Amino acid sequence: MKKTLLALLCTTSLLNPIAYAADKHDHGAKHGGIVQEAGETEFPLVVKADSMTLYVFHQEKPLATAGAKAEATLHAGGNKTAAMLTPAGDNKLAAQGSFKTGVGARVAVAVTLPGKPEAKLNFRLK
Repeated sequence: MKKTLLALLCTTSLLNPIAYAADKHDHGAKHGGIVQEAGETEFPLVVKADSMTLYVFHQEKPLATAGAKAEATLHAGGNKTAAMLTPAGDNKLAAQGSFKTGVGARVAVAVTLPGKPEAKLNFRLK
């Protein structure tokens, strides 16, 4: 009886994390890139040689960026490049320019959304 009860308890405790994990939302970048979070807001960042785009999602839903602003600083290979990201569509902020990308490059972003405090994000490119 004790062995049966112990086996049932172990099985139940093993299944509980699986059910919990299935309930969690997906943290993968919907547009590629790398995702950072500030509270319940997700910020996927995509950096290409000629552009930098920061997407904004709140609880997995696109969040409008009208009136938002962001300043990014890219650190790569001993160089530092600053860029102002401005609203560029429904839920994104973007900047055009020349950006060094590659493994180990870092991007620090300070983003301000209307009615919200500034969020400071750090990304390490892969």
